[in-house]
Amino acid sequence: MKKQTLGIIGGVGPLATMFIGEMIVRRTKAATDQEHVHTIIDNDTNIPDRTAYILDNTKENPVPVLIEDAKKLASVGADMIVIPCNTAHTFYEELAEGSPVPVLHMIRETAKRAHELGAKRVGILATTGTLTSRMYQNALQEYGITPVVPDVGMKEKVMSIIYDYVKAGKDVTKEDWQPIEDAMLALDCDRIILGCTELSIVNRDLKLSKKYIDSLIVLAECAVLACGYELVD
Repeated sequence: MKKQTLGIIGGVGPLATMFIGEMIVRRTKAATDQEHVHTIIDNDTNIPDRTAYILDNTKENPVPVLIEDAKKLASVGADMIVIPCNTAHTFYEELAEGSPVPVLHMIRETAKRAHELGAKRVGILATTGTLTSRMYQNALQEYGITPVVPDVGMKEKVMSIIYDYVKAGKDVTKEDWQPIEDAMLALDCDRIILGCTELSIVNRDLKLSKKYIDSLIVLAECAVLACGYELVD
């Protein structure tokens, strides 16, 4: 298979963008610089907030900017696109139609991973926008998996972790995170999806348990394979 060049639409958020770049490098089986995935990153921090638009469509629409970024990446050599933002996948069909090259689907791949792990009842930790779109709920149900959404209080806690902590550059402590984990375990989840790439930063820093399925790591691994490379064993 001819090796493909990967384009990353970033800035959604910036820290998650840098992290998926690192994870692509770390998950690629390579012994030299030349054996790594050729990656083009556009850390476009001008993309309007996805959740804000989902909850109120009088806000600025991020889709035209996402499509423009896909075209920009394709014009400089990207053969396929990834977006390290779960909420942006609410607009996947529009983006895929407007992109000159294929776009990997983060949410479907993460649901597939839950299925491969034998999960039956999966918690979803994500932005209010992602949960409102039901993208994860629908994707999990297609595999016969029961999706579990946190209650209103925990949704607000997760949103605070995402926006008030990670996006704001503040560290999340184990004490900050533990009530969220306890709430999901109390709902009898056998796996918990980290369905926001800011939560992947929490996973990195706190070294969360194997019970979690990290959507950013799933996307990084799928990108490596889709570009014709092998994963580290």
